[in-house]
Amino acid sequence: MKQTPKAQHINKNTAISYAGYRFPPELISYAVWLYFRFPLSLRMVEEMLAARGIEVTYETVRRWAVKFGQQAARRIRTRRSTFGDKWHLDEVVITINGKKHWLWRAVDQFAIVLDVLVQSRRDRYAAQRLMRKLLRKCGVTPRVLVTDQLKSYAAANKDMGLRFEHRQHKGLNNRAENSHQPTRVREKVMPGFKSARQLQRFVSVHDQVANLFHRCRYNVSATEKRTNRNQAFAAWGRVTCANTFGFRPNDRWGKLKSTSISV
Repeated sequence: MKQTPKAQHINKNTAISYAGYRFPPELISYAVWLYFRFPLSLRMVEEMLAARGIEVTYETVRRWAVKFGQQAARRIRTRRSTFGDKWHLDEVVITINGKKHWLWRAVDQFAIVLDVLVQSRRDRYAAQRLMRKLLRKCGVTPRVLVTDQLKSYAAANKDMGLRFEHRQHKGLNNRAENSHQPTRVREKVMPGFKSARQLQRFVSVHDQVANLFHRCRYNVSATEKRTNRNQAFAAWGRVTCANTFGFRPNDRWGKLKSTSISV
C-alpha cells in the first residue's frame, strides 16, 4: 500500500534562501517591498526597476511577490510578541468574478492588523471562524471587543463561550473600517482580484508589511519620523535577510543592466 508523505513543518524563523536566483537578494527584496508597500501594479514595479537599469518582467515580480512575500510575512508575524487588548472587527464585501466575498479584518487599538480572513459567508459561523483564528494566533483574549451592529458577532461569542466586554456601535468601529481603505485602493489599481485565494494571499502579506512600517504620523517631530522610518527599513532587511536599502545602484546592480529573465 502506498504511503502518503507527511506534510513538512515550516519553520517560520528559518532564514529566507535566494539560492538559484540570478538576481541578488537586495533587488528581489526591494521589488517585493515596492509591490506590497505602495499601491503599484506589477507592471509599475517592472517600469520602476527598468528606470534603474534592471530589466525584469512583471511575471518575475509576481513570482517573487508570491514566494518571498509570504515568507517575509510569516517572519514579521512571529517577531511580534505583544498585541493590544482592544480588538476592532469589521467585514467588507469584495466582488470577485461577479460573486460576493467578505473580507474580515481585525485590528487593535493601535491600528495594527491582527489578522484577515476571506470568506464567502457573513453569518455567525464566519464570525466564529475569524475568532478562532485570532485566538489561536494571538494566544490571548481581548479585554474589549468592538464591532458594528452585525448580530453575528454576539451570536458567535455566545456559541464559543467567550466572556469579555463587547461594544457594538457603528461610530466606535471607525478604526477597523478605515483599515479597509488600502485594500480598496489596491483593488482599483490591479484592477480587481481574480479569486478568493489570491485576495487572501495578497492581504495576508500586505497587512503584515503595513504593520512593519506603521508609525503614528501625528504629534511626532521630523527627527523622530526619520528615526522610526530607518528602524523600519532595518527591520525589513532583517526579515528578508537582505541589505535591501543599503545598495548602490551603480555598484552591484549595474552589472545586471543587460540581463532579462522571466523567473
